[in-house]
Amino acid sequence: MTNLDFVKYYYIYNRGINGCNLFYTQENYHHFLRLYEKYIGPIAETYAWVLLKNHFHLLVRIKDKSEIDLSQLPTPVHSEVPVNARKLKAIHMYFSDLFNAYSQAINKQEHRTGSLFQRPFKRIEVQDETYFKHLVIYIHLNPVHHEFIDKFEDYPWSSYGTVISLQPTKLRREEIIGRFTSKAEFVNLHNKEIDSTFLNNFVIED
Repeated sequence: MTNLDFVKYYYIYNRGINGCNLFYTQENYHHFLRLYEKYIGPIAETYAWVLLKNHFHLLVRIKDKSEIDLSQLPTPVHSEVPVNARKLKAIHMYFSDLFNAYSQAINKQEHRTGSLFQRPFKRIEVQDETYFKHLVIYIHLNPVHHEFIDKFEDYPWSSYGTVISLQPTKLRREEIIGRFTSKAEFVNLHNKEIDSTFLNNFVIED
């Protein structure tokens, strides 16, 4: 896999090493999302996500360099680098920092050592509009696909509820709905069968 490039859309997926759990408590999900906002929020826009017990899926757009506020980039706690001297790292390193920070928390919680996530994390560039829309649906339906829940709309750890809500969010809600032409179509298409043969050409087996 190549490194992530600027101004490109990616489907990103990762899971626990050897299929191990990533999330044990509700607070774990919350903590992952906080770290995601810290490490990924400054360098990417998020269109869809889902967190499951032992894996997750994301659909993001990596920002152009001109869009990235260097003052918002995460730095080590004891870094002596002044804000105006911060430099942008390779984009994939921010995802690595996210995984490392989360792994440290889970290893401490679960009294374990070693890697938590598979390496390298998987990513596929998204260049097709139909594929983009199918991926949004696929990501939101994933909890049902893995039999975590019967109704995808009841699953709490995905972006579906955020898209259809009116609550403030950094998710690209208006752009997502615009790609589906309306919120009604967005909801309607989630309740239809998606073209699995089309997705099989792209989606990473999980």
